[in-house]
Amino acid sequence: MDDWDRTYESIKRLNWTVLLILSSAGYFFLGHTMTLGIILGGFIIIANFGFFQSTVKRSFPSDGMIKINKFLIIIESFIRLLLLGAIIFILITRGLIDPIGLTIGLSTVVLSIVSYGISNAWKSRIGGVS
Repeated sequence: MDDWDRTYESIKRLNWTVLLILSSAGYFFLGHTMTLGIILGGFIIIANFGFFQSTVKRSFPSDGMIKINKFLIIIESFIRLLLLGAIIFILITRGLIDPIGLTIGLSTVVLSIVSYGISNAWKSRIGGVS
């Protein structure tokens, strides 16, 4: 397992932990539609992050040989973004969820990456002090 695989697995675990914390807080302190928005937003962005990771991994393998056409990568990314936009549009326009809750849920991956970075910086700072 290379460095990126370990990093991705750590971030993936953090994604679910952050989503659990956010949705639990939403359940106890916010309304039903806000909590549902947090949960669905988290699921959407975690799935998108997983698809994006697999695209990057296929596009830039560890042996250095690019195996997929750049145009196909761009098309796949646009299709994924269009699908993501359509899902968010449907959820908001149907009134199924609260847009602020959705925004909080969509922040799950960002919060995970930031907390992973802070954690690693803290570990290297603590480990570097003798």
